[in-house]
Amino acid sequence: MDRSPLLIDLALQGGGSHGAFTWGVLDRLLEEKWLEIVAISGTSAGAINAAVLADGWTAGGAEGARQALDEYWRRVSRAATFSPLQRSPFDRLLGRWTLDTSPAYIFTDLVSRLLSPYDLNPTGYNPLRKVLAESIDFERLARSPIKLFITATRVRTGRGHIFRNAEITPDVLLASACLPTMFRAVEIDGEPYWDGGFAGNPTITPLIRESDAHDMILVQINPAEKPEEPWTATEILNRVNEISFNSPLMKELRMIALLRRAVDPGTGEGARWAKMRAHRIRSDILARFGASSKLNAEWEFVAMLRTEGRQATSEFLDAHSADLGRRSTADLDVLLAEC
Repeated sequence: MDRSPLLIDLALQGGGSHGAFTWGVLDRLLEEKWLEIVAISGTSAGAINAAVLADGWTAGGAEGARQALDEYWRRVSRAATFSPLQRSPFDRLLGRWTLDTSPAYIFTDLVSRLLSPYDLNPTGYNPLRKVLAESIDFERLARSPIKLFITATRVRTGRGHIFRNAEITPDVLLASACLPTMFRAVEIDGEPYWDGGFAGNPTITPLIRESDAHDMILVQINPAEKPEEPWTATEILNRVNEISFNSPLMKELRMIALLRRAVDPGTGEGARWAKMRAHRIRSDILARFGASSKLNAEWEFVAMLRTEGRQATSEFLDAHSADLGRRSTADLDVLLAEC
C-alpha cells in the first residue's frame, strides 16, 4: 500500500514477561513503512521495550529496531534458565505457563510477606542490569530521534516522574520495573524509585504535549475486565494487582476525555488535545495467564506471546488501517460514561 508516512505515538504498559506480547506488536508495526514512530511512553517492561526499540532504530532503522528487540528477549530468556523460578513438573504436565505450583515461587511469595528485599537482597542484585547493559547503548539512546517518556514512581511522594532520552540509564529502566516486594528501591540522584505502574502505566500526557503525532496506540497488557469472580487468595491478590496497575491509566484517559470536551480546539495546546486519536491493541489470551506467569521467561512462552502480539497487531491493522490518521478507534468517551 502506497501511503505517506503517518506519525504515531506508542503507549506501552508493563507486565513482566508478558511484555513479550508488546515485542510482537512492535515487531509487526515496524514492518509497516507507512507508519513512523515519533514518541513512546513506557513503564516497566514497556519502558525497556521502548528503550531497546529506540536504540535499535538509531543504529539501523526499523530493521535495526526489530533485531535489537529480538536479541534483548533472547538474552532475557537465556538469563531465566538460571533462575530458580521455574515451572513445576505438574504445571508442565498440564501445559500451564504459571509458576503457581513452583516450590521456589511459593517459597519466595511467602517469604516476601515476612521479609523485605532489604533483608533478602542487601546488595540490590538484579540480573536484568547485565542484560540491559548488553542490549542498549545509552549514549546512542540519548540522541535517538524517537522521543522516550519513561515513568518511575517516587517512593517518598507516590508521584510519577518522567525520564526523557538524555536522562535514561540502566538505573532508570530498573526503577521503572522495580516491584517493591522483590527488589530494593532504585536510587537515582538521591531519590528512591519503585515501579512506574503505581503512578502511570503508562503516562499518556507527554505524548500529547511533546509529540507531533496525533495518533496514539496503547498496547494494553493488564486486563481491564475479567468475567469470573476471584475466589482463592492468589486469584484475589492477582486481581487487586491488575486493578492497581490499571487505575492510573484509566484515570488519565478519563481526564484526557474531559479535556478534549472542554478545551478550545483552535490553536496551541488545546488543538493538540482535541486532535488526539486513540487506538488500542490487546489480546484476551493475556487474561488467561495468572500473575505468576509474568515471571516465566522460558523461550517457548516468550515466543508464543510474541506470535500473539504480531497476530493481534495484524488484526488491528486489517480492521483499522483506514482509520489511522482519520479517527479514533478506542472511544474515550465511554470512560466518562463509566465514571
